[in-house]
Amino acid sequence: MLMIKKHTILGITLIELLVVVAIVTILASVGYPSYIDHVTRTNRTEANRELVRIASLMEQYFIDHRRYTDNMKKLGLSADPFISQSGDYSIDATVVNSTFVLTAKALGTQAIQDKSCLSLYITETLRKTASSASCWG
Repeated sequence: MLMIKKHTILGITLIELLVVVAIVTILASVGYPSYIDHVTRTNRTEANRELVRIASLMEQYFIDHRRYTDNMKKLGLSADPFISQSGDYSIDATVVNSTFVLTAKALGTQAIQDKSCLSLYITETLRKTASSASCWG
């Protein structure tokens, strides 16, 4: 008794491959902008956090010296203006009499991707403002 085995070829057709590529492309075109938006908002929280932290340092400096300073190095920071750890923001102070305004300006990729929130501000009264209402949210 002679048995003949049939060979089956396992694989995918070009049509199946094109369908998978189309599905992946659609998912990427929807997901990538959401991912970039999430990363941009997450980077912005670093600026928010640093502004509040530096405002606290300014108040401590005021208690010690009876005046504010516009020199970030006098607050114990590494540079004037101070660059955030990620390098996404430059933070500097403007002092007038017994008031100050800290300004965080977006740099590099953050400035390109976050055009609505290029600058964030905080004052000695902790009044938070920005170029858009949602920047501190």
